[in-house]
Amino acid sequence: MPLLDHIGELRKRLIYVLIVFVLGVVGGLFGAGPLFDYLVEKTPAGRIELSAFSPWDAIGLYMKFAFVISFVVAIPFALYQLWAFVRPALGVKEQRATLKYVPGAFVMFIAGLAFAYYIVFPMAYQFTENVTSNMGLKQLYGAGQYFSFMFNIVVPLALLFELPVVMMFLTRVGILNPIVLRKLRRIAWFVMVVVGTVITPPDVVSDLLVAVPLVALYELSVLLSTFAFKKRQAKLRALEMEDEEDTYGALTE
Repeated sequence: MPLLDHIGELRKRLIYVLIVFVLGVVGGLFGAGPLFDYLVEKTPAGRIELSAFSPWDAIGLYMKFAFVISFVVAIPFALYQLWAFVRPALGVKEQRATLKYVPGAFVMFIAGLAFAYYIVFPMAYQFTENVTSNMGLKQLYGAGQYFSFMFNIVVPLALLFELPVVMMFLTRVGILNPIVLRKLRRIAWFVMVVVGTVITPPDVVSDLLVAVPLVALYELSVLLSTFAFKKRQAKLRALEMEDEEDTYGALTE
């Protein structure tokens, strides 16, 4: 396909993703209430009183929850559209193999949400609560501020959990390779440690509890990328051998 046709195809895929995201927001407005009730009943929100500081707080919360719900729905669909965009360049076996990464990415995203919400977020909240108590301040929490604080921790970590599957997919379709990932290892480790330090309380234990899993995710990404790269190279060599045999057969005839 010419370059303009590729751009047009990519534009079409992006429009599909945008449509699904908008529909997800509409559906998320109906699921925002039950999700809000569930999170409010859980610790730490269950033992504090959340307040609304402006008439727009409730509406803003509904929209935030709707966007998060839509985000969860749109991620696997966006990955499917990425697969559909590169599918013409893949063989039949590669198409089937790479399509399996779409549900895998969704599972990793849910795992990242669970890790961030049940492990990282309580630590970060407890730290801020201790600081507030030590300063002798009255703990009065706005619902909008509380959930913004939670989403700012949970959503980025959930996205980072997509790293192994995305890296393996990009390697399988020939966009990335483990050689590049190994060269970027030091930079990646530094970025992971910075992320773990920024979103957690400033103590060594909390930083390690987040930074170590993130570094492990990157190393897992390198390992899976190596596996996918070897399979891709083996297939390319097999195709080259078939072409050589066909050429030799045509010459001998």
